[in-house]
Amino acid sequence: SNEMRQDAIVAVIIAAICMLIYIWLRFKDIRFGASAVLALLHDVLIVLAFYAIARISVGNTFIACMLTIIGYSINASIVIFDRIRENLGNSKKHSDEALKEIVNRSITQTLTRSIYTSLTTFIMLAVLYIFGVATIREFALPLMVGIIAGAFSSVFLTGNMWLIFRAAKEKHQAKSVAREAEKEKLSLIHI
Repeated sequence: SNEMRQDAIVAVIIAAICMLIYIWLRFKDIRFGASAVLALLHDVLIVLAFYAIARISVGNTFIACMLTIIGYSINASIVIFDRIRENLGNSKKHSDEALKEIVNRSITQTLTRSIYTSLTTFIMLAVLYIFGVATIREFALPLMVGIIAGAFSSVFLTGNMWLIFRAAKEKHQAKSVAREAEKEKLSLIHI
């Protein structure tokens, strides 16, 4: 059990690092990757908590469940990020309010797709849980929890985290510019 848990943790970490690098390269912005990986961490922790609360044994299905949830959730996040990138390219203004509107519009435009995908997957897993054998049930039940957590994090967390990271970077850049201007002003005063 401990070895399986360690293997699952290593697999999740490797998958998260690879996804961070892929998203960073694809979107040319590490903030997209960082927010996606944090959302994945949310999903994994929710399912891990479910395993602990439901006292489901940790085995091969645990690793498969975690990696399936990561793959499913990252797909939904990338769809939203892709729409954000498209809407950013179509927008001429990039103020804070305009960025919030772009993220909100992007999530709204992909919401129906996200709901339909999550709902159809959830229904299929529910059928597998009801009619499946014990090993299938062991896989389907935590996966249903993961699908719900993944849908939540993709729609409600990833875009907002990207906005927070972007605002933090812009705030840091503004402080750097202000410091440089202050240094220049002080150097002019001494001359």
